[in-house]
Amino acid sequence: MAISQERKTEIMTEFARQEGDTGSVEVQVAVLTADINELNEHLSVHKKDFHSQRGLMKKIGHRRNLLAYLRKNDTTRYRDLIQKLGLRR
Repeated sequence: MAISQERKTEIMTEFARQEGDTGSVEVQVAVLTADINELNEHLSVHKKDFHSQRGLMKKIGHRRNLLAYLRKNDTTRYRDLIQKLGLRR
């Protein structure tokens, strides 16, 4: 259910603001989005897995808070990130 370490590393290198960046808002949101997408696929098969559903809701809430922080502090980075990730269609 969790994304693999290789996939996580790919996401980190793609969204990093500088070399070795693992904690910026962009990286965190991108990793959470990958986790959320994978959990959505899992829950489409296992509809009664309420423990995973709760984890999904927690991840969505965390991503929402990070995006609100980014929107409040740097609007251009926020717009670039949601466009790159395909959020808020």
